[in-house]
Amino acid sequence: MTEHRFFVPPDEMTGERFPLPPSIAHQVRRVLRLGEGDELVLLDGRGSLARCRLGPDGREAEVVDRRPAGGEPRHRLVLGQALIKGDGLETVIRQGTELGVAAFRLLVTQRSVSRAVSPRRLERLRSIAREAAEQSERAVVPEVSGPAPFATALEPGAVLLYERAGEETPRLGELPPPAMVLVGPEGGFTPQEVGAARDAGVLLAGLGPRILRAESVALAAASTILARTGDFA
Repeated sequence: MTEHRFFVPPDEMTGERFPLPPSIAHQVRRVLRLGEGDELVLLDGRGSLARCRLGPDGREAEVVDRRPAGGEPRHRLVLGQALIKGDGLETVIRQGTELGVAAFRLLVTQRSVSRAVSPRRLERLRSIAREAAEQSERAVVPEVSGPAPFATALEPGAVLLYERAGEETPRLGELPPPAMVLVGPEGGFTPQEVGAARDAGVLLAGLGPRILRAESVALAAASTILARTGDFA
């Protein structure tokens, strides 16, 4: 049986019996056509869940069980992703959320073709993160912030993925798992950006001899890091 999971604001699921949260009422009743006796799982986005049963007319939810929600990786990984064109950002956020990325920081770099994200598109990206978190049974919806200047992400201990890294540059999998990884746009980072990252204490790493699409870099990096920290076999 399909388990229907929804993230809702914490104040919409207080008490042991409450009205069906307004934020999901239409989807539950009109789209999924759930009704009296059907069960669903509500998550507060803070690591807790409530398994609920719908009451008469499907308008009220009764808590059957409350407990901590699972599904979160042991390692908190932030992905600093340069703005990329087309649907690339949607792919990064959807699949990055499924893999276990904890937060996304959208960055404007010198070679970014797109240099802004409209409020409507940013809300769309956040909706994608929420839907992917529900589908993959995450306990928390990753934050999607930005866009912000590249310089704001230059933090000691972060790793910048440099597609033109020489043989002297380590592979990402050879470094201790970082808290943040920085991924460039279609044209990569400029020499000036690489120099600024070095000066700020950011480490450089490569992924291998092949040049990947920008969205592929982000997902390969997340998989590499989270595999090393125990989230994948």
